[in-house]
Amino acid sequence: MKTPSVEIKPDRPKRLVMKGITKQYPGCLANDRVDLDIGPGEIHALLGENGAGKSTLMKIIYGVVKPDAGEMIWEGEPVRIKDPAQARQMGIGMVFQHFSLFETLTVTENIALALGDEARDLKALAEKIRTVSARYGMALNPERPVHTLSVGERQRVEIVRCLVQDIRLLILDEPTSVLTPQEVTTLFVTLRRLAEEGCSILFISHKLNEVKALCHRATILRGGRVSGACIPSEEEPSSMARMMVGDETPISMDYEKVLGQNVFLQVRGLNRISHDPFGVDLKHINLDVHAGEIVGIAGVAGNGQEELLAALSGEDTVENHDAIHFPSGPVGHLCPEQRRRQGLAFVPEERLGRGAVPDMSLKDNALLTGFLTGLVKKGMIDHAGTESFAKKIIKQFKVKTPNSETHAKSLSGGNLQKFIIGREIMQKPQLLIAAHPTWGVDIGAATAIHQALIELRNQGAAILVVSEDIDELFLISDRLCAICDGELSPIKPTPETSLEEVGQWMAGVFDPDTASAAVSH
Repeated sequence: MKTPSVEIKPDRPKRLVMKGITKQYPGCLANDRVDLDIGPGEIHALLGENGAGKSTLMKIIYGVVKPDAGEMIWEGEPVRIKDPAQARQMGIGMVFQHFSLFETLTVTENIALALGDEARDLKALAEKIRTVSARYGMALNPERPVHTLSVGERQRVEIVRCLVQDIRLLILDEPTSVLTPQEVTTLFVTLRRLAEEGCSILFISHKLNEVKALCHRATILRGGRVSGACIPSEEEPSSMARMMVGDETPISMDYEKVLGQNVFLQVRGLNRISHDPFGVDLKHINLDVHAGEIVGIAGVAGNGQEELLAALSGEDTVENHDAIHFPSGPVGHLCPEQRRRQGLAFVPEERLGRGAVPDMSLKDNALLTGFLTGLVKKGMIDHAGTESFAKKIIKQFKVKTPNSETHAKSLSGGNLQKFIIGREIMQKPQLLIAAHPTWGVDIGAATAIHQALIELRNQGAAILVVSEDIDELFLISDRLCAICDGELSPIKPTPETSLEEVGQWMAGVFDPDTASAAVSH
């Protein structure tokens, strides 16, 4: 789709100008004299690897982080933004990569917190949320508690929270990372409409096709510095990727499709009634994952992925123990630790809080699931061994961090994801279940994670990947299926299906009886 042109009038002040912005953290110069400007009605991309300083710069604009040096000019006037409340009063809204929601509150209550005194009438706000979310194709139930929402639905709350405000600058940090292609298309219609109405948009994304289709200009950061700029519509995704990561980093691979060997994970007739009133019941799930293959499960957020992952990982046990089998026998009644002792590793969909404890060091986070590799002996922690394990993860998966004592919450999203993936893969599991393995990571990191999954597959591991990134699933999966309303579609070898067919499966267009019969290759 052709990117709409934007007219920047020379006599009209820029919406935002940043000059010499510098921010130093212990052991890390996040922003090094960064210059950036954006005009009214402009959609401006900020590109760079994980840890390049993009999120820090956006947080400075939003008042979450204070710069150590530099100047900000808002609509022609110097300004110091002391906190997010002031930013919102100025007309600045931000969608964070890591969700900033209170899980025990409802959708309406979370959005009301962002609006302050403007949201005293919760009933009126709830109606506005219904109207705005439906208008932009992101339907939300205002009364639902956030803890009952899927990752994709929580992202909708973040976006709608900005859309209900009268904003003049919208900052989007990886807003499409858990949206379906249809939702992305709808979002882009919304963003173009906002730009046409004069709203400026700062857009961070690792999906360079999206940047090319949407953005008027792009600024590239490397190592905290501005390393270049471009007009995305005049570039190819590969050329923008090279600007981001340099010539030495692989940015794409083609992976051979293979046939698995013996079945490691066997699921037969898995039914589970969700105790969450807003959850999804699993209905007669049949699935085989063989040693030495990757099976991908596509689906729109909130169609039973959470429930399936909980049942397979052991977070939820199932009444019919025989519904889930490992080679050792039925495991449906076993807890996560017992399943891990039988060869399971698990990457949850949420990094902070599920995959890692935010206020714990990387070393301690390595111990959380790595303790079964001999790091705990006779009830005593092998601290030297744990530190060595964490350092190996950091080195092998190129995690950008000062050291293993760094808190998990201080890492960029992509670097934390690399650490979590590395922690699980380096335990050499026989079965790896990974949810959204490359959510929000840059193209270089995504390639590295994909290569690590392929290498683990080639070593004979059975791998199940649940993702809303269809391109990713087609790239790495040997066989593919989709989940819709708690039912699983047929499973086909990837070369024998198509994007259109998988899209139909995601919409529930398949015969459940046929799907039940098509569990193996």
